[in-house]
Amino acid sequence: MSMKPENLQAVLDSAFSGISQALKAFTQQLEPRETGAVNSIATGIAKVSGLPGVGFEEVLKFPGDLYGIAFNVDEDEIGTVLLGDYWHLHAGDEVERRGHVVDVPVGDGLIGRIINPMGRPLDGQGPVVSGTRLPVERPSPPIMDRAPVTVPLQTGIKVIDALIPVGRGQRELILGDRQTGKTAVALDTILNQRDQNVLCVYCAIGQRASGVAKVIATLREQGAMDYTVVVVTEGNDPPGLAYIAPYAATSIAEHFMEQGRDVLIVYDDLTHHARAYRELSLLLRRPPGREAFPGDIFYIHARLLERATHLRPELGGGSLTALPIIETEAQDISAYIPTNLISITDGQIYLSPSLFELGVLPAVDVGKSVSRVGGKAQLAAYRAVAGDLKLAYAQFEELETFSRFGARLDEDTRKIIEHGRRIRACLKQSQFSPVSVPAQIAVLLALTAGLFDGVSPEQMSDAENAVREAATNLPKEVVARFETADKLSDEDRGMIIQIARNALSGFSPEGKS
Repeated sequence: MSMKPENLQAVLDSAFSGISQALKAFTQQLEPRETGAVNSIATGIAKVSGLPGVGFEEVLKFPGDLYGIAFNVDEDEIGTVLLGDYWHLHAGDEVERRGHVVDVPVGDGLIGRIINPMGRPLDGQGPVVSGTRLPVERPSPPIMDRAPVTVPLQTGIKVIDALIPVGRGQRELILGDRQTGKTAVALDTILNQRDQNVLCVYCAIGQRASGVAKVIATLREQGAMDYTVVVVTEGNDPPGLAYIAPYAATSIAEHFMEQGRDVLIVYDDLTHHARAYRELSLLLRRPPGREAFPGDIFYIHARLLERATHLRPELGGGSLTALPIIETEAQDISAYIPTNLISITDGQIYLSPSLFELGVLPAVDVGKSVSRVGGKAQLAAYRAVAGDLKLAYAQFEELETFSRFGARLDEDTRKIIEHGRRIRACLKQSQFSPVSVPAQIAVLLALTAGLFDGVSPEQMSDAENAVREAATNLPKEVVARFETADKLSDEDRGMIIQIARNALSGFSPEGKS
């Protein structure tokens, strides 16, 4: 269909008029762009020059969508920590200032996702949906914004909940030699938060890819990914990513805490974090100190763990509970990094290789473990039994060592040792099998009342299961009082002991039912 010349002219005039108006309205916006050049590249770092206005910890952009942090801001050169694969970089490549510090996406869109410390997805489920970003390095809450730790964080592990309790807002260190079950304790704690209204963040720092995959598979099988965020750096990632990983994970957790929610964060583990920071510091020619660690090695962990707290009610009342993990060598808990972490945290759970080899799992050494806060946050029902239990167990361990010399033992000593063996058997627990509060209290009360002393060692597992089964029939009002009462009443105590006694009536020292 042809258009008449006069109509065509009208259309052209209208178009030219619109273009001229758009040109008049357009104002050119100039943005300053400061660029420099790469001088040299080493393992995980780059030396950069030509950026006179750069700030400390500012993000720099390199070719190939690679980012770095300005770490050493010297007069003539900037030492940069690289946050990604840097093999394509060459001396002379252009570097650009980004004008902000490293940040990470936060929000509900991250729940159930697996990301790296830069917020990039690693689970193949598409981009991370988030409208908010927070810097990875943030100041810890002021002391006047904090509230006392008063609410327990139930781990579902009997030995911890009874003897080394953890409160919401506490920092409890998990330490021990390699392959003693440190990650297993942290994982069980995450699994026990189902239906407890506690969000979890698991931060893997420099772990083997196979180990991380195993943890993620466990979280998925047990349905824990519904309330968990996983932040991952693997062993073959650059040390810069391992360094920022725990700070990024903490910013994600803090966002939920500031909304008034309770959050649990696991750092697995800070040994790799300290080593990554040592590697970066030595490459950047920072002066080495003890064990070649830089002078601020204490500060990097102190400023991280001080961000875990319980906020005051007027600030939402949220809490961030930290479970940092540290690996010792040859059971040396007085080494440099372990003592640093012990002095920063509010207690430690020590896992003993000796107990692990004996098959006592979880291999928690009650004598070397302590919680400096949890007793005040512990449920009253636990406090009624925990003191007697810890004393009896400590006496047993001392006498057991003494009895190995073959000395003749009197009747009272034999009773203490037999009772202690029943305590040890009851504190054993399989992985991925958290125990509910009523079941724990029933078992612990039966222990302190000596009801298990008449059960043969071979039957202890069945006897304990019988008591736990019977505890499911406790009246609802009694179970509710466990959470609310200031102390365990004599009536409730008597009722629980009677239920446990009935459950154990079929067990005898000879092992016959």
